[in-house]
Formats: sequence, structure tokens, C-alpha cells
Amino acid sequence: MHRPRLLLAFTIGLTLIGCSKTTTERLQLPPLEAVSEVDLERYLGTWYEIASYPQRFQEGCTGTTATYTLRSDGEIDVLNKCRKGSLDGPEDVAEGRARVVDRETNAKLEVSFFGPFWGDYWIIDLDPDYKYAVVGHPSRDYLWILSRTPTLDDATYAGILSRLEEKGYPLEPLRKTLQPTGP
Repeated sequence: MHRPRLLLAFTIGLTLIGCSKTTTERLQLPPLEAVSEVDLERYLGTWYEIASYPQRFQEGCTGTTATYTLRSDGEIDVLNKCRKGSLDGPEDVAEGRARVVDRETNAKLEVSFFGPFWGDYWIIDLDPDYKYAVVGHPSRDYLWILSRTPTLDDATYAGILSRLEEKGYPLEPLRKTLQPTGP
């Protein structure tokens, strides 16, 4: 595709996205709230994706992890990994960065994997011991349930789902992520 056509297609796409209603708007939900406080030092490290809303950029991913590392400039390096197609499939890696936008709570961040484009990354549920975290978006169109281990016990997972429903998140789109269960 020629550059002018590509630019036109990109502009039309952004316009259409801007015109579509989010889950929050469609269901007339109150604004999403993030947790009251996040200790970034405790949040850093590797998280396993337990479940998420399917996204095109994660299509075919299994064994998904996200690793966060503090940079000297105060931003956070983000390293997302998954296996395509199966737990033995080829590894797919995406590198990005995150920045805190709410320094009072550290619960609202933005992430970027594509140059100047940033997306909201809000921590909306967090275990007091940082064993699990739930990341959402004010639109409620994105959702990730994360854990420090590849699995969560049923009671913990059910509690997370219950709190998500209270926050107005539809559970129907949520899909569990295949993770390794052995050593």
C-alpha cells in the first residue's frame, strides 16, 4: 500500500475507534476506580497471565508472562512473552515501557509498545501480598488477571470474578490462559 493510502486508512481507523462506544459508555457504568495504593518495588518482577479479554495482539498466545523492571529514568521496562499455538510453540516477545501517571497511588500507568502511542494500564484489584493483580482500562474493554504463579486457586479466582462483576466488568468475554502446570 502506498504511504498516502496507509496514512488515510490509519486515520479512518482511529476515527472509527473514537466514534465507537466503550463498554463503560454502552452499559452506562460509573467511572472505573483503581486501587488506592501500589508499591511499585513490590509490583516489579514477573507475572503470569491467568485470564484476559481476548485481544488481536495476543491471538494464539499461551504461557503468557509480563516482566516489569524499573529503569534509571523512573519508567518501567515491560517484557511480554508468550508461546504461539501451544506451550511448546515458538516464543513471541514484545518489549515496551510503562510510566506512572498517578504518582499519588502508582495505580494508574500508561504502557507503550509502539513509539508515541500510549494506553491506559490501571491496577484495579491487588492482593495485599502482591500474589495477584488485575489490570483494566477505564473503557472496561481490556482486562488481564495476573498471578505470581502460573495458577490461582479456585477460591481466589472466584473472588476476583465477583469483584470484577461489582466493578461492571462483563465476564462473558474473559478467557483463561493456558499456563504450564508442572515444574
